[in-house]
Amino acid sequence: MSKEPLKYIALVVVIVIAAGGAYYMGLQKGLDETKNIVIENITNIDSPDETTADFGLFWEAWNKLKEEHINAGDIDDQSLIYGAINGLVEAFDDPNTVFFTPEDSKKFNDDIRGNFSGIGAEIGIRDGFLIVIAPLKGTPADAAGLMPGDKILQIDGKSTDGIAVEEAVSAIRGELGTTVTLTILREGWENSQSFEITRANIRVPTVEWETLDGDIIHLRLFSFSSSAVLDFQKAMVSAIFSGGKGLVLDLRGNPGGLLDVAVRMAGYFVERGEIVATEKFTSGDDIILRSVGNSALAKFPTVILIDGGSASASEILAGALRIHKGIKIIGTKSFGKGTVQEIDDLSDDSSIKITIANWLLPDGTLIEGNGLEPDITVEITEEDVAAGRDPQLDKAIEVLKERL
Repeated sequence: MSKEPLKYIALVVVIVIAAGGAYYMGLQKGLDETKNIVIENITNIDSPDETTADFGLFWEAWNKLKEEHINAGDIDDQSLIYGAINGLVEAFDDPNTVFFTPEDSKKFNDDIRGNFSGIGAEIGIRDGFLIVIAPLKGTPADAAGLMPGDKILQIDGKSTDGIAVEEAVSAIRGELGTTVTLTILREGWENSQSFEITRANIRVPTVEWETLDGDIIHLRLFSFSSSAVLDFQKAMVSAIFSGGKGLVLDLRGNPGGLLDVAVRMAGYFVERGEIVATEKFTSGDDIILRSVGNSALAKFPTVILIDGGSASASEILAGALRIHKGIKIIGTKSFGKGTVQEIDDLSDDSSIKITIANWLLPDGTLIEGNGLEPDITVEITEEDVAAGRDPQLDKAIEVLKERL
């Protein structure tokens, strides 16, 4: 199977943990320091020259478990290998670096190529909790009333304490038309509540727009999909011909998507050649991503809305427009997802998704774990939602009106 790295920003919702092929690193040292152990049907690889760890200890533990554990006869050697790789990856304490068994790797690849059956919520780990980053527009999660920042305490009655994102995704997804019950704790609640949600085929929308107060364009961008740039262009042309004179670019609940889409989108607002983001590697071989657009909206009055569900590509676009054009950001603090992952295929069709870099804004600001603070903070409550009020949008219109 050929190696085809995959880079992406979205907090993409994933599949299980570990890092591949490590226990045979240092095999010779292990054989010198412990008694021989015969393991069949596993291919050896060479240990890197820079490895300094004592792999004899690994073999000692392997031997003890194989000889003494009460369930040793029920676990095959390949499962032990995958378990060891899981432990290797967990040592990095990075929820975005994960190991996929061959089965999980196939599921992951199927998911990123098309539609899938689930509830339509982007999820992630924050401060040790499994949380909803954003329910996607028009999905079962959205209809059920899930909100950004909701903590998922249980999935079908099983605790999520210590769960990997990939394991949670696998548990939440399932056959079309079946249900999953999530136990949710929301900020301000004294007790958790259960949400029974019916799975459906998930199709993520891209753009919706309307004209408010006669000349204010309210454009919601739901994802940075491959069609987002063209959809945005078509919407803006229609909105401007309809009399729109100012833009509220609404990125609330937008969990991100394709990096190049965010860079191309920025090209409508900033001058060609301006830095949109930097891919920061530990090697120092940084990659600078620059605008390639026509700056058609460079002088068009614009404000941006964000919230805790705005992540990755949303944060890059909003941050770049604020830095280069002084565009005001209104709402609440964004999620803070700013790392780059690459998929590496292993020899048995398993794979590792490895965090290889951080994204930096044009001024060097690190997004990961920090997020974007709005220029004007406006909270929105459940009471506001129930009453059909949107104080964040109201504030955005007020600020924009002052510029017109």
